[in-house]
Amino acid sequence: MSDFDTIDMTIAGIRAQYEAGIRPDELMSRLKFQAEAYEDRNIFIHLLTDDELAPWIDDLMQLDPESVALWGVPFVLKDNIDLAGIPTTAGCEAFAYTPELSAPVVQRLVDQGALPLGKANLDQFATGLNGTRSPWGPCRNSFDDTLISGGSSAGSAVAVALGLATFSLGTDTAGSGRIPAGLNNLIGVKPTRGLLSARGVVPACQSLDCVSIFTFHCDDANKVLAIAEGSDAGDAYSRTNTLDNRSEHYGCFDASLTLGIVPDAQLKFFGDTSYEAAYRDTIENLKSDDITFKEVDFAPFDEVARLLYEGPWVAERYIATLPLIEKEPESIFPVVRDIIAPGCKPAATELFRAQYRLSALAQRCREQLENIDALLTPTAGRFFSIDEILAEPVKHNSELGYYMNFVNLLDLAALAVPTTFTDSGLPFGVTLSAAAFSDRRLLSIGNRIQRLCPLPLGAMGLSTPALCNESVGRTDWMELVVCGAHMQGMPLNHQLSERGAVFVEKTQTAADYRFYALSEGGLRRPALVRVMQSGSAIEVEVWRLPTIQLGSFIAGIAPPLGLGQVKLSDGRLLCGFIAEACAVEMGLEITQLGGWRRYCDQLGSSAL
Repeated sequence: MSDFDTIDMTIAGIRAQYEAGIRPDELMSRLKFQAEAYEDRNIFIHLLTDDELAPWIDDLMQLDPESVALWGVPFVLKDNIDLAGIPTTAGCEAFAYTPELSAPVVQRLVDQGALPLGKANLDQFATGLNGTRSPWGPCRNSFDDTLISGGSSAGSAVAVALGLATFSLGTDTAGSGRIPAGLNNLIGVKPTRGLLSARGVVPACQSLDCVSIFTFHCDDANKVLAIAEGSDAGDAYSRTNTLDNRSEHYGCFDASLTLGIVPDAQLKFFGDTSYEAAYRDTIENLKSDDITFKEVDFAPFDEVARLLYEGPWVAERYIATLPLIEKEPESIFPVVRDIIAPGCKPAATELFRAQYRLSALAQRCREQLENIDALLTPTAGRFFSIDEILAEPVKHNSELGYYMNFVNLLDLAALAVPTTFTDSGLPFGVTLSAAAFSDRRLLSIGNRIQRLCPLPLGAMGLSTPALCNESVGRTDWMELVVCGAHMQGMPLNHQLSERGAVFVEKTQTAADYRFYALSEGGLRRPALVRVMQSGSAIEVEVWRLPTIQLGSFIAGIAPPLGLGQVKLSDGRLLCGFIAEACAVEMGLEITQLGGWRRYCDQLGSSAL
């Protein structure tokens, strides 16, 4: 551990350090020493002292390293998230309080062995996307200290990028868990609203806030998310995760992939030609992996984004700062105060008008998202200097939010993924957005992108290790093989269409099947039976069925038919209609006809 700057700070890398004989107290001491060397970056509001850290290490030593997932893994948390016994300031000394308990999301992590290093600097009251709105000074970028770090979760991102922590917690209302990730070469998880408890977190807009996660790569992001997530009866906005969004559904998304992109006419880089070039290089790189791109109309997303700060939701920020905003307004950072103060003015009529407009826009946005796996945008359109932001704090902050601010108002999950560097060596990344509870799909797509765009870890220069290569696809729909009355134009096709199924292709099975016509009570049904020899290829169709509709569909299938694996002529194994062996004796063999349509044509309408 002689050259601290080159330590692999991933979860696996930390475990390797412990296996090599390093003690947790030694690691944390070295991290604190390194953090002090970066004092001019204004990363921390409170770095834990040895005395403050000692109880956490004592508790850690009571845990079996093999029984907890994050034994001794250092992390940082944004200073609007409670850590027991350590002041929470939200970036404002006049607001500070010392909680007796940690936020539930923090407690879940320390219960699994994670060690807190400190409370990170932020845009005061989580109001901003740039990281300069703090009495503790602007948090400076990990690659260039003249540039912004992105906010409001500024210190949380920079701490990880510089190798002071394995992961960190931030919050994200308008992009605060994504912009800092994009500007510091990190993964930024903006989870589904309510997936992580927000109790013990100072709110910005309580109905929209999310606890976010920064890591070096998607594998670690999935591990931390799996521990941090969980429903909380004490959080009114908490939600229970869905089965298809659990951690076991993470891997490398290698199924066919369609990503929505912003048309050229709606792209904005605010004069940053190097960022525009990095974006176009990223798109060309992804095209090489046979990823399909589909343009979406970004106008409704942009209008939703403008509602967040130009609409009545600013009233939530006003509520979050009471009574300080009314009794001691001078204690609030000037730019933050100017944003929050008008929050007392919106009337109920204005709120409802904004909600009506949001509903109309959301409908337009959802229609476009339904036809893609995720929306891909630049995370930020421009990389601003600190001086530029200080000169135009509101204008440039709004420009930073162009691709970000719509996400929580539309109840989407999102993931920031680094993809390349500009010619001057600055990080660039994209953000993937999709429907709520698509977190593992996004992480799996992010895994694929990180493989296509290999970059070093944060600002440390170490290579990203090999990521999980387990193949995964979409879990919200499945491909279903039908061979009879459910095919296009057939009398039971409505059972698919009314469940939202979409036709994919007409094809054939492998030459391993015998085909029979069953007749009971005047109703004829096909029976597909796989055989060891003397089989034939049978005409079938593939339909894409929403997984949530599968149960009701299965309930209508009568024996001896059922669903199982059907082998297609190209070798794919897909779920589809099969029959029990007794169908051989029950039915009329029609294998020689090659499909149900020919059988129906032979018998005429009586076959239906």
